[in-house]
Formats: sequence, C-alpha cells, structure tokens
Amino acid sequence: MPRLILGILTLYLNDAGLLEERRIYEQMTIEGDKLDIQVIVFTPSDVLTKRKKVKAHIYDLKNMKWIRQWVAIPNLIFDRCRIQKSHRMKELRVFKSNFSNLHYLNRPLGNKWTMHQKLLTSPFIKKYLPHTIKYENNSDLTQMLKKYNVVYVKPVNGTGGRGILRIERHTRNNVKVQGRDHNRRIISPRTISIITLKDFINKWNVTATSYLVQEGIPLTLSNGRVHDYRILVQKDGNGSWMVTGGAGRIGAARSITANLHGGGSAVAMTRLMQSFVNVEVDLSRVQEEINTLAIELASFLEGEGYQLCELAIDLAIDRDGNIWIIELNPKPSREVFREIGELERYYDSIRRPLEYAKYEYLYRLNQ
Repeated sequence: MPRLILGILTLYLNDAGLLEERRIYEQMTIEGDKLDIQVIVFTPSDVLTKRKKVKAHIYDLKNMKWIRQWVAIPNLIFDRCRIQKSHRMKELRVFKSNFSNLHYLNRPLGNKWTMHQKLLTSPFIKKYLPHTIKYENNSDLTQMLKKYNVVYVKPVNGTGGRGILRIERHTRNNVKVQGRDHNRRIISPRTISIITLKDFINKWNVTATSYLVQEGIPLTLSNGRVHDYRILVQKDGNGSWMVTGGAGRIGAARSITANLHGGGSAVAMTRLMQSFVNVEVDLSRVQEEINTLAIELASFLEGEGYQLCELAIDLAIDRDGNIWIIELNPKPSREVFREIGELERYYDSIRRPLEYAKYEYLYRLNQ
C-alpha cells in the first residue's frame, strides 16, 4: 500500500505568503513520519487546478528546513483554514468547489446562531446553553437587559472576539458598555444612558441577521479579568471521540474575552477553577461532567451530519459549578497546553488528527 500523504489546507495570513502555525506543522511532519504519513501544507493560492498539482510547503526532516515542491493534490485533506476578511476566502471557496470529491477530515460548522439552534434540539446539551436570542431591533436588547444584569452582543459570524460588546446594567437609567471592535482592539468601558444605547448599537453596525444577544455568565476574577476554559476533543486512531485535555484562559486587562489571540494567557484548569468556584463544589464532579458533555457534544454534531475530527469547546463555569457552553471552534489552536506546561497533551493534540487520518485511510478510503 502506498504511503499516506496528508494535505493540510490553510490560508496565507497576508499577501507576502506568511503561514500561520508553522511550528505546529513542523511537529505534525515529525509525528506523521513516525506513522508513515507524509505531511504537506498548501493553500488555495498554491494550486494549479487544471493540472491538479500544488506547490506545497514541505518540512524537510533531514535538513530541518521548509522547501517548496510541486506534488499531486492529495486525496485526504485536513482543513485548517480560519475565517479572514480577504480575497483568500474566495479562493478557498473556489478550491473546495473544484475539488469537492476530496476526502476532508473536517468541514466548517455553521455560524453561532445556526449552531445554537442546532444544540437546542438536544435535550442533554440544551441545559448548558445561555439564553440567546437573535437581534432584530433595540427592544430585544433592552428586554434582555431587564432580565439579566449582563448581556453580550455578538456577531453571528465573528471570530477571535472581534465585534463583541459586553453591556452591564449600571443604574436604573445607565449601562456600562465595553468590548472589542471589529479589528479586535479593546474598547474601554464607558457609561451611557439607556436612551443613547440605541444610537451606540446602530453605530456599531449591529443589525438584524448579523448579531445575537446572549445572557452574560459571571466570569470576572478578583483581579478584574475575565476567564473561561478551552476543552479539546478529538477523534483517535480508532475513529472514536476522546477528550485530549483542557486549560483555563485569563483575558488581557480590560478585555471582555479570554482568548489567547486577544492577549489572554493560559493557566492550569484545576488551579483556575479552585480560585473561582465556591469551595463546597466538588471539582472532580465538575471535571467529569465537562468530559461527558464534550464527548456528547461532538458525537451529537457528528450524528447531525457535521464532519469533524476535532472540536474545541469554550466553556464558562460559574461560582456554583454550573457549566455553560460559550462557543465552538472546529479549527482550534493547541498552544494552551504548551503554555501551561502540559507537553504530553500538547503532543497528543498534534498526533491524534494524524492517527485519525491513518484510520480513515486504512478503513474507509481503501474499502
């Protein structure tokens, strides 16, 4: 049987050809070689469609450097393309349309509202969802503020914390607003009246169909920073879902989100829970519930027709130990494990998609 070639599909970060996650791809190449898998990396910009060739980035293990080489487009694709506002997204759509017959280990999920609606159909999962509504007009926001002390206004298609607002009832007639703009820059807290909130929202380009309003879960630590938890669940070499690990994340100063790309930092999960959750809460029970939820969530989405090989689940845990699903990410980073010193989990997170790729190659593509 010929050696498995796994193509990692990604996007250039800019027109100068900068690749994200090169260190990860180097390690995937090293781990792939141990499994008799050749890893190549390419973007839609590197493809010659008519010839079905790609000028791939290949990490030369012998000389420990990156080279470029023309190769046939591999049949097995690990899609690592993250959403960006550029012409490269159009190139990605064209590539997937031209090569829809390839075997993709994973495919994109729907937007935040689509996924919320889908998860609500699961009796097990829906109890972990914060109250969320589609923004239609300003009355939706004011009604949610009457019900909850804090609400988040999120773009349906936003990523990385971009365009998110946190709105907190300050007094009877005023609210405190803070967030990140559409370029992820931190917006300092400001107090405005309920009356002028509508104008503020309109200037933020919050429109029907593009935003949702969500119940705010208390996430602020004693130092004033917000926190959450990142759980990574992946397919293993037997095609089964398993939890690779989890980590806590603490946001940057004045940030309303905890993601690392927004300046946050990673900490050990248990340590962070111990610093925030009430002492009478059984944290081992919470961890067990998180693991059960993660497996159930990934299995549910797979059963609903979503093609995944890994999924990151961002969770909030309130002081009473209640678990809340904040967001799903089908293109997760692995750096949280490296940052907290859990190198075994870090290497597991790199190796498992390769093991699953080999499972797909041996037991599905060659049947």
